[in-house]
Amino acid sequence: MQVQFQILRQTSDTPTWSQIYTLDVEPSSTILDCLNRIKWEQDGTLAFRKNCRNTICGSCSMRINGRSALACKENVGGEVARLQTIAAAFPASSDSQVIPTITIAPMGNMPVIKDLVVEMKSFWDNLQAVDPFVSTGARRIPEREFLQTPEERDRLNQVGNCILCGACYSECAAREVNSEFVGPHALAKAYRTLADSRDSQTEQRLERYNEGTQGVWGCTRCYYCNSVCPMEVEPMEQISKIKNEILKRQDDQASRSIRHRKVLIELVKQGGWIDERMFGLKVVGNSFRDWKGLTSLGPLGLRMVARGKFPVSFERSEGTAETRSLIESVQQIEDREKIRSRKMVDVTPTGG
Repeated sequence: MQVQFQILRQTSDTPTWSQIYTLDVEPSSTILDCLNRIKWEQDGTLAFRKNCRNTICGSCSMRINGRSALACKENVGGEVARLQTIAAAFPASSDSQVIPTITIAPMGNMPVIKDLVVEMKSFWDNLQAVDPFVSTGARRIPEREFLQTPEERDRLNQVGNCILCGACYSECAAREVNSEFVGPHALAKAYRTLADSRDSQTEQRLERYNEGTQGVWGCTRCYYCNSVCPMEVEPMEQISKIKNEILKRQDDQASRSIRHRKVLIELVKQGGWIDERMFGLKVVGNSFRDWKGLTSLGPLGLRMVARGKFPVSFERSEGTAETRSLIESVQQIEDREKIRSRKMVDVTPTGG
């Protein structure tokens, strides 16, 4: 089949331009195979990263048809099918007779060095910032092993699959607007250390990950990181797990971020959904303790009243009792799991 590749090219000091290459390829050919052919047969100046060609090293991450992915994993047939699905959804804007065109661009949230090669310094610096190494300094025993049960080891499997390809970092909406946010890759690795029964720095780590919008509270839950991860690490889910660990240890006076989560759950338990009037007063105004926060609500409240959008009353949802029961059941299950985990740690041998 004949396919066009529209590649966005640039260097660090030139604007972006688009260049099109046409190839006759098999549907099973990977995008990386096609890029190799373009470089070898048509344009030796095209720059991109590659290494293992087998979804292991993560080197060949790039944006393929608008999403970050591994060029060695995605194939031509799959991308053409994706384009056809889009064309079927928007027939007025497509021409079925045109040769399929696959668009290739460099990853986002990182400066471009040349063509599809990006500078990943911020990616690695933010990973280093979360100290993603197991610390056993406080439990050092000469000539002894730190053994784990199969269940303890299984907790590490999902995040251990991360190959640090940068796809999640490239698509992270929070990172795009907040340069202090360390990114989903770093926090997924951070959870790996928290889940490791051999680590001795849990409390210190949670304090660090709880700092402002640099840590877990900087995540906007846009879900992009989960949708593009080629190894199904689900970074957003790992961030949520860290948040839950923080919430178990902190009360609602610790920070507005923690108060936001706790108040939300309590209001849903009370009414089935959120009473927006109480939400602002309890979170931003800290239940009339934060006068500066209360003052900041004034202009917004006046605009809502003027436009008839301020809720005068609140009616509970019909399923309030069921919602409350579900939330409490989940909380009880989490409490039992926490107790069970502690018992397992107490009986696990530390040496062999």
